Amino acid sequence: MQTSKCTTVLWKKYQSGITPVIPDIKCKSPGEGDLMRGRNPVELAKVLASAGAPVISVVTESEHYGGSLELLQQIADAVPVPVLRKDFIKNKQQLQESADYGASGVLLISSIMDKETLHQLIDEALLLGLEPLVETHNEDEILAIKEAQVTFLGINNRNILQWELDDGNVKRTEKLARFVPPDALVLSESSILSSADVTRATSAGAHAVLVGTAILQAEDPVKMLNELSVPREQSLT
Repeated sequence: MQTSKCTTVLWKKYQSGITPVIPDIKCKSPGEGDLMRGRNPVELAKVLASAGAPVISVVTESEHYGGSLELLQQIADAVPVPVLRKDFIKNKQQLQESADYGASGVLLISSIMDKETLHQLIDEALLLGLEPLVETHNEDEILAIKEAQVTFLGINNRNILQWELDDGNVKRTEKLARFVPPDALVLSESSILSSADVTRATSAGAHAVLVGTAILQAEDPVKMLNELSVPREQSLT
């Protein structure tokens, strides 16, 4: 199990001249159905980590995405890179579970809680040794967390309140990345389908991307991971 911060390894890859791609391991989705197609998600995570994925994301929500805490722990035990837990986390108990089951980072979704609760969970995650990835979907959500000094901020190109069944795309990142505090690592999430989408996201100000469906549905997930890991001009920022 790797306990390094997600942002530490993401910045390292970014500064090497390669756009970091986080594969999102989810067993199914409301829009696409079964995404594993008989494959073992733990083995797939191992293959992607071996192919260069700097972080592995694991969706643990069970009803809509087919995940579990057990899957989180199995993947955290199996891969040598940090693991990010994605779920609808709303309380300290879920944060404690995340730490207990091997997560290095945890998703906190701005749109499902009030500002005070979000700030409390950010602080509590840090106390537990978890790096919070704060997910936003609009300008107001970004502005609401500026005083929290968030260092890992996600822009979801789709609307999680609609189970990501809307027609959102990378234009969302292009619109919002400029509002993110300058010291934060910006992660563009969802609707990343090609290297062109990655280039658009990074040109707008994203430093990394999170990709689930495009990798999971590819005939060769490793090949797709490599195609999305777009070389960029080396940066020392």
